[in-house]
Amino acid sequence: MDKSLKSIIDNQINYFSSKKTIDIASRINSLKKLLKEIKASENEIELALYKDLGKSKGESYLTEINFVYTEINIALKNIKKWTKRKAVKSSLINFPSSDYIVPEPYGLTLHISPWNYPFQLSIAPLIGAVAAGNTVVLKPSEYSKNTSLLLEKILSNVFDPGHVVVVNGGVDISTKLLEFKWDYIFFTGSIGVGKIIAKAAANNLTPTTLELGGKNPCIVDETASIEISAKRIVWGKFTNCGQTCIAPDFIVVNKKIKNKFIDALKKQIVKIYGNNVVDNDEYGRIISDKHMNYLVSLLEKENIIHGGKFNFDDKFFEPTLVEINNLESKVMEDEIFGPILPIIEYDDFKEVHDIIKKYSHPLALYIFTKKKEFGRKFLESYPFGGGAINDTVMHIANDRLPFGGVGQSGMGKYHGESTFNTFSHFKPYLNKPLWIDPPLRYPPFKNKINFLKKILKLI
Repeated sequence: MDKSLKSIIDNQINYFSSKKTIDIASRINSLKKLLKEIKASENEIELALYKDLGKSKGESYLTEINFVYTEINIALKNIKKWTKRKAVKSSLINFPSSDYIVPEPYGLTLHISPWNYPFQLSIAPLIGAVAAGNTVVLKPSEYSKNTSLLLEKILSNVFDPGHVVVVNGGVDISTKLLEFKWDYIFFTGSIGVGKIIAKAAANNLTPTTLELGGKNPCIVDETASIEISAKRIVWGKFTNCGQTCIAPDFIVVNKKIKNKFIDALKKQIVKIYGNNVVDNDEYGRIISDKHMNYLVSLLEKENIIHGGKFNFDDKFFEPTLVEINNLESKVMEDEIFGPILPIIEYDDFKEVHDIIKKYSHPLALYIFTKKKEFGRKFLESYPFGGGAINDTVMHIANDRLPFGGVGQSGMGKYHGESTFNTFSHFKPYLNKPLWIDPPLRYPPFKNKINFLKKILKLI
């Protein structure tokens, strides 16, 4: 094992053992310091996100910085309530007793965060981990290097390294970190790497949260409002240049409105980003040459009906619409994670059903319809991480809605109180007096079994 990493882990073990993270006032103070430091670093954060992903100040604030502010403020407002011992109703069989549930931290937590929302997806889980009383080793993505280095600076200004520390580096560092024993692992990224994380965690039976991805269907039926649906889909798909795990991955639209809907999508792309998207300073960029190559490869032999332009020099990739006639098409194999939107027509809902089942357990599922009851029943019919009727992505904005995947799209959840719960073990116990000790539970049972059965039936 790497000696420097071992030193970091040993330092965290000692810090947690000192009980410094347990004090509620200390947790609150740490989160307040974090909030202050982020506010003071807003301009630096925006610049780092621009350098890494071409994000505008507006997009950076709305999708990353403000999201973190909300999470911190929710934790500060509720942490005393969340950490309270909760009394629960006692069982008659234990009478008399007092029964409780106490949230306690797991201990040492490892967070491996992604590059697509590198500030938000690094800090948001960390907030809940700190609020719950854990230590944190954060390994941010090497692809978003400017944000990763800034995270190291911000967090070192706030926390003792025994409490929270950033470890920067590539895949080799992540691999070495996974060799250590952790009390909890939180990972956001691809399905493939998620499987590696799960395998490593299994060696020590370490609980994990895996926030992964998948091909997210977006269904548009014949009753949908064409203009509004197109507007919300374009925004949800092309924000962050399509590099969003819950963005619509493809559209399945009723053949009766397909042509009108495609026209509406084209109009919305032009309306939001202009005729010459490359000059729009509010449209982002692709993270790396490697990802550019992947996206370009997806367009081979495809029927491009809008966009398709790209430039490796500044990692520009135009919002692109592709008409699909064959589900075996390359662009329909895996999650796209970029500004390419395939469009598939359907005639009846059996076709829709077959498509959704082909891409089971997506991270998100969306349906646009004016039939409210049908929309609700449709979403209730399929397993998926989260979703919406007549919107995309925005379910993530409500901290009362837990965020997470199911099946191949992940396990575990977070946001708001759910993050605190994720990083807490809820320990139950009872407190029983000594002044009474009913003999029914003690052997021998021969002469009291019938009476005991009657009593148990009443409980």
